[in-house]
Amino acid sequence: MVQTIRIEASARERAGKGAARATRREGKVPAVIYGAKKEATLIALDPRDVMKELQKGGWQSSLYEVAMDGSAERTLMRDVQFHPVTDRPLHVDFQRLAPGQRIRVRVPVQFENEGTCPGIKAGGVLNVVRREVEVMADPDNVPAAFEIDLAEAGIGDSLRWSAVKDAFGTKAVIERDFVVATIAAPTVQVEEAPPPAAPAAPAAPAKGAAKAPAKKK
Repeated sequence: MVQTIRIEASARERAGKGAARATRREGKVPAVIYGAKKEATLIALDPRDVMKELQKGGWQSSLYEVAMDGSAERTLMRDVQFHPVTDRPLHVDFQRLAPGQRIRVRVPVQFENEGTCPGIKAGGVLNVVRREVEVMADPDNVPAAFEIDLAEAGIGDSLRWSAVKDAFGTKAVIERDFVVATIAAPTVQVEEAPPPAAPAAPAAPAKGAAKAPAKKK
């Protein structure tokens, strides 16, 4: 299930570019919490906490409990702006979650029994069309990954959304039974025949060799 991570924050009083620059001069990352039909909350974060989440990956599918002044907001980290040269985080957007609200998240796809897959053993190649699937999900029931079993997949087979073993009550954003992966046939390389050899040129007469006498007319 999706992980809930607690992150500490402090309040910011003013909005705007000037106030954000002042927050950065203090060694903090300006951020905002919005959504759930409430006023936006301006906050500042420790840059080390932000970088820790970005470096470990999966932050777009994690739940964040942003703690500030004795209270906490349940949120998703929706966007991070980076410095164009240093790649340091400049601003973070959090989406506040309302009670009962379903969230839109990307969940990675994993494949089971790849080593024993009949199609792969026959020389086929696993062609992954979607490494992640975007779904609407209950915040408390977001899977860490979707699993697809390749135990019976042969060359030419398509593995679709319906092949996911357990969707955990999620609903795919795409409403059709879309392809997640295929078992592609092996690529056969045809060797071209070498071009025919050119006929050998007649040998030049040796230097100083006697010429044949001319015929009398």
